[in-house]
Amino acid sequence: MKHETAGDPITGLKWTHRTTAKIAKELQSGGIDVSPRTVARLLDGMGYSLRVNHKKLSRVSKTSPETRNAQFEHIAGLREKFAQRGLPVISVDTKKKELVGRFKNAGVAWNQEPVPVKDHDFPSEADGKAIPYGIYDVGANLGTVMVGTTHETAQFAVDSIEIWWLAEGSVRYPNAKELLILADGGGANAATNRAWMHGLYHQLARRHGLTVTVAHYPPGASKWNPIEHRLFSEISKNWAGRPLDSFETILNHIRSTTTKTGLRVSAHLVDRQYEPGVKITDAEMRELAVTKHDSLPRWNYSLTPASKPPAPTPPSALAPALPKRTPRTPDEARPDRRPRRRTTEAPLTASAASRT
Repeated sequence: MKHETAGDPITGLKWTHRTTAKIAKELQSGGIDVSPRTVARLLDGMGYSLRVNHKKLSRVSKTSPETRNAQFEHIAGLREKFAQRGLPVISVDTKKKELVGRFKNAGVAWNQEPVPVKDHDFPSEADGKAIPYGIYDVGANLGTVMVGTTHETAQFAVDSIEIWWLAEGSVRYPNAKELLILADGGGANAATNRAWMHGLYHQLARRHGLTVTVAHYPPGASKWNPIEHRLFSEISKNWAGRPLDSFETILNHIRSTTTKTGLRVSAHLVDRQYEPGVKITDAEMRELAVTKHDSLPRWNYSLTPASKPPAPTPPSALAPALPKRTPRTPDEARPDRRPRRRTTEAPLTASAASRT
């Protein structure tokens, strides 16, 4: 047991990789007649126990606790300023990608019989891959999820936000000229992703005349992003234990996600090809009207509309675009004033959304 033993230096608990059957067999080979059950009892008396891995080790980060705290305080200040002025604050992120097909989905659900699913999760047997990009309106307690089918890219993220603005944001906040986006520090909307910043400038700031302020959460702090615990967690609970056997099933589970606090969610399929690896040149980056904040400029910046008119190109050709909702202010997000949720949604075409 000497070389097969590990232990906790504080509690004194020990564990071994060997099974009781193997230990009993080795003891028997040495002339000691003992059963696996007796071995288990002896191990317990020696301070051993069955243990699972515990996720207690934080990722190694170059960001100091003081810097993380400063960024949290900066984000809190931005949210308060935008809320006091009645300006939109959205939290964005990409939810975990899901294989589409008869695959096991974690969790339990009420059924008379277990639902049969495939015994292996081979991507080659999937009907596709769902990439849910979420947009959560913090003040109105409303969520929108655009389900992509190809790749998680900055262009997909920016397209999703632009279509949300056309169909919902500009309706809910008709006088707003500023938008605050809370995002993680990695992925499609990473703070270092040039395509993300380039897309926000051209598709939101220039095209729609918005001053777009972006605040990124520090590395390893994505769980503080509101969309994680206010939208994505509720979606996961709603489809727990149910196989995501089609894109329609995924959309229906997302749309039926609600909470007692009044959360409502819409979902739309984006069946468009997105290619990864798009490069933005230094010259293209110099064209951006971007202002880095004094506080932690690597994570905080604002993109302002250009002085010259926006390019005459039409809005991104996403299909289907979001249907418009009835405007709702943050005060109307309370459950006692929440209107009945519509049971049907007639998706608009991208061109129809751009005319509104």
